[in-house]
Amino acid sequence: MGRAEPTNKVSEGQEAVSVSQKLSAGLKAGLMASVLATSFFALPVAEAQAQGFFQRLFDPEFHRRQQERERRELQRKAVKVRVSAPRYLTYAPDKLKAVSLAPLSEKKTAEAVAESAEEATASTSDANVSTSIPVVLTPFDESRPALKTMKLTVLPEVGEALIAFYREHPDFVWVKDGKPTAKAAQMRRALRNAAEFALNPADYVVALPATSALEGDELDAAVMRFEMELSAAALTYVLDATRGRVDPNRISQYHDLPRHEVDLVAALEDFTASNDVATALEAHQPQNDHFKKLTAELKRLKAEDEEADQIVIAPGTFLKAGKSSPETKNIVAAIARHGSEELKTAHAETLAAYDGSDVYAPELVSLVKAFQKEAKLTPDGIVGKNTIKAMVGETNAAKIAKVKLAMERSRWIPEELGARKVFINQAAFTATYFEPGSDPMSMRVVVGKKSNQTNFFYDKIEVVEYNPYWGVPYSIIVNEMIPKLAANPSYLDQSGYEVTTPGGRKVSSASVDWYAVAAKQQSINVRQYPGRSNALGEVKILFPNKHHIYMHDTPSKSLFKKDVRAFSHGCIRLHDPKGMAAAVLGKSKDYVTSRIAAGQNEQEKVSGDIPVYVSYFTAWPEADGNIGFYTDVYDRDRYLLKAIEKTDQLRAKARAS
Repeated sequence: MGRAEPTNKVSEGQEAVSVSQKLSAGLKAGLMASVLATSFFALPVAEAQAQGFFQRLFDPEFHRRQQERERRELQRKAVKVRVSAPRYLTYAPDKLKAVSLAPLSEKKTAEAVAESAEEATASTSDANVSTSIPVVLTPFDESRPALKTMKLTVLPEVGEALIAFYREHPDFVWVKDGKPTAKAAQMRRALRNAAEFALNPADYVVALPATSALEGDELDAAVMRFEMELSAAALTYVLDATRGRVDPNRISQYHDLPRHEVDLVAALEDFTASNDVATALEAHQPQNDHFKKLTAELKRLKAEDEEADQIVIAPGTFLKAGKSSPETKNIVAAIARHGSEELKTAHAETLAAYDGSDVYAPELVSLVKAFQKEAKLTPDGIVGKNTIKAMVGETNAAKIAKVKLAMERSRWIPEELGARKVFINQAAFTATYFEPGSDPMSMRVVVGKKSNQTNFFYDKIEVVEYNPYWGVPYSIIVNEMIPKLAANPSYLDQSGYEVTTPGGRKVSSASVDWYAVAAKQQSINVRQYPGRSNALGEVKILFPNKHHIYMHDTPSKSLFKKDVRAFSHGCIRLHDPKGMAAAVLGKSKDYVTSRIAAGQNEQEKVSGDIPVYVSYFTAWPEADGNIGFYTDVYDRDRYLLKAIEKTDQLRAKARAS
């Protein structure tokens, strides 16, 4: 029995070893199976990854499909991104303000002197007896209390000038002994003549004070109101004559013209000192030669006898089928008078049946289409400026309207244009160089399309560049080039353009994320190499400005043969660019030609002060001194007329209140 126990222990130990061995063997088998299984499943994944990598690296078909996907994505995005052009605005006239004249109501003139004298006397150490100085009030001082509750609705600048002037000069300018003076009568007559200078006389009307039955405070109030109203009217005239009634920058984003500063206090001081206030008032109109010629033309046109039965269609009329207009009867009458016999015979029934209605009915649309076809216009039935011009020609009324608008625009540019200058009139499609002692050099130009209008601004010519690069504007990259790049990523590389990073490193156009460029998430520079196909031709003339507009040559010479030359993206294409470059440099055309022939892209600074006016006038003096009238290619006359109408309405409302 005693020996049996060790036997049992041995058996248990052996069993434990055996179990341990079995577990170990099982774990090894399981691990081996797991490794084998993992190996069998992992191998195809690695192979697939390797295969995809090598496919991307060496398979042309994969590359083609990838590029096609990217191209379609760029096309999809490209159509959504556009750089919008400047736009026309809803015009807001200069605001009028109710200005209180209460700050002028305190009697300060004599009292201030007396108080000052009394203080000086009191401070004298040896003064034993106070000195009494009588206080003498001027007539203006006696009427001051009336100003305490007086308000005038005027332009803010006028209100500020009134307060400033009468604080410094507390006396009547237009009144003496309680009555308007002869100077006041002269000023009122001059203000009534405002229409001679394309201003509205109603803006400056001041009624005489009804003083016959008044006395005391009521008389003071009537006299003081007349004084202030006449000064305000004169200053409003000065503002309008000097800077214009309309702020052009509120008409559209195509206008970039700083408004003139006007010293109104100085103007009122001049009127006070002048014995001829009519001449002093007129002196605030532009005194340059072109404004005087426009003024003379306005007078001539108004005086000219017009035909008793002349047919006039109101400027700005725009009529489409189914709409109504009071001008419909004038349109029908114009066709009846100026249409051919064949046209009138073909539409005799329509002409006979017309009853004077304002409705632009279908049969009248057909009549207009026939007239447009006969006049070699687009027969769309829409009555606009070209159709009206064909119907009635340039009437006196239309010419008067254009001259008035030209006089308003003249007030937007400097009064002195400079001895040497370049004057571009977009509406006339001309650029003219002026210098003392020489005849003006004028040439045809191409200006911006209606969708890419040339801005109205002025600047200073600085540089002439020979064999120029064309730095492509961002708007053209986005609006015109990205759609082409979506179809062919190498378009720029193949078309003679250089693509560089902001740091100047050249890159392929196919390597650029153009959508990121369009979204302004990435910067890139694109320019066209100099050469025959370069959009700027052989020379450009720079006057750096925020609109990126300049004068330049062009390979598209045939466009200069056209009468209406609005084809560019906004820059000014010159018919004789070498001549203009030579003029601003003060050199010969041969010199400019030799610089171009050298074949190098070089710049030459322009010496002297030569302003350039990129203007827009549908009436303007020509070289022979006569006034030329031009088509309103951008419809800017219509927008200016609306701005003037809104100004008239606002001021009329203020007068009535």
